Amino acid sequence: MTTPIGAHELRELLTVWRPTEVPDDMGGTVLTLVEQPAAVRAKVSQPAAAEQIEAQQAGSSMTMIVHLRPDADVRRGDELRRPDGDHLRVKYTIHPSEPVYLRADCEQIQPEGQRELP
Repeated sequence: MTTPIGAHELRELLTVWRPTEVPDDMGGTVLTLVEQPAAVRAKVSQPAAAEQIEAQQAGSSMTMIVHLRPDADVRRGDELRRPDGDHLRVKYTIHPSEPVYLRADCEQIQPEGQRELP
């Protein structure tokens, strides 16, 4: 049996940004990220220490697992944004055999250079 994620474990509030086609004022459209009306509660797991070191050395990103309520409107390609400014791009989502949570495997997008404050 799959263990449900308790509401007390979903400590972070993340905003959801979804790729959306919007008019470009020249008769076409452009793909841009649009903030969705509802934020989601989540539990964000930290990557392993070895993965953190490897990503820092390569100047790349890390995979992070995010657990959400099973009815959360989160899809592949969405960006989940943390209050501290970190962005997590959803690579894919998985529901366990019993729908007690939604798992989103995400890529942490690390900015290059100086970090902008929100």
